[in-house]
Amino acid sequence: MSHTLQVLPYDSSWPSRFESEAKVIKQALGSNCLGVHHIGSTSMPGMSAKPIIDILPVVKNILEVDDATNAMERLGYEVKGEYGIAFRRYFQKGINTRTHNVHVFEEGDPEISRYLKFRDWMRSHNDNAQAYAKLKLQLAEKFPNNILEYCLGKDAFVANIDAIDGYDGWRMVRALTEREWAAVRSLRQENFFKSKPDPFTWTFEHKDHVHLVFYKNSEVIGYTHLQFLSESRAALRIIVIDAQYRNLGFGSQFLKLCERWLLHQGIEKLHVQSSLSVYKFYSQHEYLQMPFNDPDAYEADSQDIDIGKTLLPSP
Repeated sequence: MSHTLQVLPYDSSWPSRFESEAKVIKQALGSNCLGVHHIGSTSMPGMSAKPIIDILPVVKNILEVDDATNAMERLGYEVKGEYGIAFRRYFQKGINTRTHNVHVFEEGDPEISRYLKFRDWMRSHNDNAQAYAKLKLQLAEKFPNNILEYCLGKDAFVANIDAIDGYDGWRMVRALTEREWAAVRSLRQENFFKSKPDPFTWTFEHKDHVHLVFYKNSEVIGYTHLQFLSESRAALRIIVIDAQYRNLGFGSQFLKLCERWLLHQGIEKLHVQSSLSVYKFYSQHEYLQMPFNDPDAYEADSQDIDIGKTLLPSP
């Protein structure tokens, strides 16, 4: 649904609107909720913003948030799931006129630090705050009925602030922005398809295929292509770390995050068609030979090995 975008001058009532909503959200999330933060432009005094309050609750267990969806719906929220950011639970309030966005993360998730550091940096650096406000006004004028283009237009600015505000963490998100898809295409071409055209770009828009990028701080350093199969199974089609970041432990971290994310989607077995050159990497992560009928396989080498892993929750 499209809405006419409004970027308005700062409203001194925004903090009190946050406080009142934070109380009822904390009640809805129950004892799982550890605290609630005001984030986004309405949390920055003097900042022009869309009049939508962004709220970040921190919980002990992100999966338990799914048990609180009825309570959130009773508060008027629409349940949106992860909405592109791994391990998040996202809610929106106001069908015709949006009033609140709620981004729930589990304690220790680096996204919490990212949101808070961005907020605090903008509160204390007036030159950046003015530039951000100007950019938002320009984007609202350019895309008055397209919230997606408005948000994408802020991507480069936010990434630049992430690079200087002290944020130090990982992110795993579905490819969405122009620079994320550019990284996807580059990593695929350079590492898998070399001089020939990529024959699997059709998967970029297929419902059973998921393309996730892995950030270290503000930079995309990895990419994975996952495919949902039948019977609670998935296939790991591609996982790759940019060459300059290899052999630093990021590949193992990324693989473990993918496994955890798939568990959250109800996946019980993850299949991989492994080349001999990376078979050792997978075996170090408890992958075993596991045949599976794979009609959609990438062009396989005759020496590739069908391996897999039964995914188990962390103890």
